[in-house]
Amino acid sequence: MKLPYSWLKELVPNLPPVSELEPIFASLGTPLEGTEEVPAPPAGVLLVTVTEAAPIPGTQLTRLELDTGTNGPRTIASGAPNAVGLPAGTMLALVTPGTTLGGMEYGVRALQGVESWGMAASAKELGLGESAAGLMLFPAGTAAPGTPMHTLWDTDTVLDIEVTPNRADVLSALGLARDLAAALELGLVQPPAGPAATGKGEIEISLPTRDLRIERDPSQKLRMGCDNFVARTVNGVQNGPSPLWLQRRLSLCGSRTVNAVVDVSNYVMFELGQPTALYDRRDVVNDRILVGFGLRQGETVTDLLGGVHQVGAEDLLIMDGREVGVPSVTDAFATMGEVKEGESVLGVAGIMGALHGSVRPDTQNVVIESAHFDPVLLRRTSTRLGLKTDAVFRYERGTDPLLPARAADRIAGLLGELGGAVHPGRTQVGEPALPSPITLNADYARRLLGMEIATPEMKSILERLGCTVAQDGETLTVKPPSWRIDMNVPEDLVEEVARLHGYASLPETLPTLQTHPDNAGAEGPSRERQELKRAVAGLGFQEVVTYTFTADDEAQAVRSERPTVRLRNPMTSDRTGLRTALYPSLLRAAAQAGKGERLLIFEVGHIFPSSGETERLGLLMRGPLAPTDWQPGVAGGYAAFAGLVTALAGTLGAGTEVRQLRGTDVPLSLHPGIAGELLWNGVSVGWLGALHPEIAAAFGLKGDTYLLEARLPLPGRPWAFRDPRRAPAAWRDLAVIAPQDVSYAEVAALLRREAGPLLEGVQPFDVYVGESVLAGQRSVAARLTFRGEKTLTDAEVDPVMAHVMEAVRSQGWSIREK
Repeated sequence: MKLPYSWLKELVPNLPPVSELEPIFASLGTPLEGTEEVPAPPAGVLLVTVTEAAPIPGTQLTRLELDTGTNGPRTIASGAPNAVGLPAGTMLALVTPGTTLGGMEYGVRALQGVESWGMAASAKELGLGESAAGLMLFPAGTAAPGTPMHTLWDTDTVLDIEVTPNRADVLSALGLARDLAAALELGLVQPPAGPAATGKGEIEISLPTRDLRIERDPSQKLRMGCDNFVARTVNGVQNGPSPLWLQRRLSLCGSRTVNAVVDVSNYVMFELGQPTALYDRRDVVNDRILVGFGLRQGETVTDLLGGVHQVGAEDLLIMDGREVGVPSVTDAFATMGEVKEGESVLGVAGIMGALHGSVRPDTQNVVIESAHFDPVLLRRTSTRLGLKTDAVFRYERGTDPLLPARAADRIAGLLGELGGAVHPGRTQVGEPALPSPITLNADYARRLLGMEIATPEMKSILERLGCTVAQDGETLTVKPPSWRIDMNVPEDLVEEVARLHGYASLPETLPTLQTHPDNAGAEGPSRERQELKRAVAGLGFQEVVTYTFTADDEAQAVRSERPTVRLRNPMTSDRTGLRTALYPSLLRAAAQAGKGERLLIFEVGHIFPSSGETERLGLLMRGPLAPTDWQPGVAGGYAAFAGLVTALAGTLGAGTEVRQLRGTDVPLSLHPGIAGELLWNGVSVGWLGALHPEIAAAFGLKGDTYLLEARLPLPGRPWAFRDPRRAPAAWRDLAVIAPQDVSYAEVAALLRREAGPLLEGVQPFDVYVGESVLAGQRSVAARLTFRGEKTLTDAEVDPVMAHVMEAVRSQGWSIREK
């Protein structure tokens, strides 16, 4: 937010100089991002009066006759669009011959046969603002013709202040000055108040007759949309250029000037923090304003620039009252069938004004709207319409619910200074909700801060912030001011006490850890996750962190479940929902990684399938683990990938088993012949296998790619210590002939089950298909390791082997003898 230092100095007369403000703003939580000195216009820029404006035939230029004071009558030619038809008496900024501006010296030159004495300048050309759309114009009588502009437009410093979303109360000159005055214990000068209202105003107002419940709103709160709406009228306003002082302040705030009526509304927003809307009274039919949710689907609203916006049932609209005698807003909307779409809409509440009802150059009678709107509803509508303005910036953060009346009065007073007649009455409807009282225990505040602050000082700080405080011993009952909507719980008050007392005063002490019993072991899942990541990285994998967003097209390409959780406002068309699997993110990362020989990546992240959110581990391997010229393929392939998974389990002290998947059990993303179910400590946690060739081609992945996706947390198993057996081992080799569709895991499971307690391990070492093995079968050879408390003899091992071989034959398999 940008504000001129002079404005703050006016409200806080004893404010320290600019050079001392940076640490003050930082301590208050509103850091000063930068300062900019805006110089006064050069001495050669004069305020002059237009005596005549006439077009130059055959050109797009306008000849302006000027009264320059001591320099006498002068003539210039201007191509500015607002130079056409300028009324006599209007004043403008003239760069006189011999003046250097923007590194260029101006003089007298001939333009289309007119000897132009200098140049009439825009705000941007003078370095006083960003507007270059036309000449900088001022009302008649602003100053005597020939007055140097720098005597009225002095050098100033603009402060660029960072405001956090919770501090909507400082989004104005008054709000920031109020915070500074409270912190520095300085006097605060309130801005002038407008004319006090007496009696009812000329405008009738109808607020919504129904509340709105927003879909998917976690609070499930009924939202009224508007709980305080104020209207005042000012008639006979002389619309035209704004006074110089007003243009100066708006320019320093970074705002473009439009005309006197619109500029007054913007000025009060920067001064008090209350956005307002002003309407031409000719368009407020029957002097009635209707406020309600758009009930007609497809209703369109045309904005001031001609853009057309479609509004719906959740959008709060401001409409004129052309339906006489209609008792409710709902009925008014329902009976507007003969009205052309959008022409009865004055604006979308708090977001944009419509072309219908807008202030025009010939506007004389003005209706002032000042209201408090629901920030949630307004934020949703502004996001959907793609409209973000200074007003929206304030409304969506929350404004003072009691401020509308004061803002309307202030605007009425300023319009009255422009020659308007202010109607004494004011129409106000609604019952705004005010902050509830908060009970604060001073001992709790001291314990929370870890420092001693006397209870009377706490009371004084809160009162300086505008709170009403009642003290009963160490208990403070605090009623926050209406502008501090961020004060809701005792901790908010503690934060304010620390902020104004000074964060620098907090002692440097080690915190006292008071672990609640409910938090015991809370760090366990995080530690397990980090241990898992370290183990995977230790195997050569690199961690990737990818977007959780995906789209239907990607889900279809990788044959995963389509997104079930959709984004209301997706950033791009390829990120419209939350992913339902982890491997598509890995494939996208692999495709972006290029054509390297080897790629090992992993991710630990959340997915959002229809069954609910869950955390997953994903692994991807492409290419060989190590380059080799001997027996290509030995250092890569599915066996190497499965070996990495087995090594991971060994590092984490777990046991794994892979069961081959067939037919419809194979995930659609995997090669139908190279897919397995992963069991971790005997529990099924996911799958692994080779990527389907069609998906690999779609992602441009060359060579074999292998994937794993496992559900987290991985199941553990009880740990127990057992003394290592000191006796030597005994080995027996056994070759089992079984059908080729029988996996090794099934063979190993039978051998372990039947070998009994002496068996220490089973390790495969050969697979054979050929002579002595029938077609459709294969021989799987495994080494069985036996170990006991003492050295085993053949008499002890041979019976066990005989039992195992009998079990193999009972299964319908056979033993290969040679």
